[in-house]
Amino acid sequence: VQLQASGGGLVQAGGSLRLSCAASGGTFSSTGMGWFRQAPGKEREFVAAINWSGGSTYYADSVRGRFTISRDNAKNTVYLQMNSLKPEDTAVYYCAASRYSGTSTHTAGYDYWGQGTLVTVSS
Repeated sequence: VQLQASGGGLVQAGGSLRLSCAASGGTFSSTGMGWFRQAPGKEREFVAAINWSGGSTYYADSVRGRFTISRDNAKNTVYLQMNSLKPEDTAVYYCAASRYSGTSTHTAGYDYWGQGTLVTVSS
C-alpha cells in the first residue's frame, strides 16, 4: 500500500486546512486508517482514526471537536478537516493504513505510512 498525503501549509491561528491521503496498491475499502502528527523534538502522536466503513471514528482529546476524519472509499482517500487551528497543532502530519479494518490509536496498529505533510499554524 502506498500513501500520499497532501494539503499541508501555513495558516493563521483560528484558520482551517483539509489534509488528504490518497491510497493505492491495496484494498482501501477494507482498511482502517489513521492520522498522526509529530512536532519538532516530540514523539509521533495519535490524532484521529476511522474504520473501514467510516462508521467508527476516534480522536485525540486535543483535537476532538475541532478536527474531523472522513473517507471516500470510491476515491481511495481519507481526509482530515482541521478547524480552529492553534499554534500547538504545528507538526508534520502522517496518514497511516492498517492491515485490519478497525481503528487503532497506536502507531503499532498501522502497517503503512505516508511521507507526511507539514502544517504550520502561526499565532
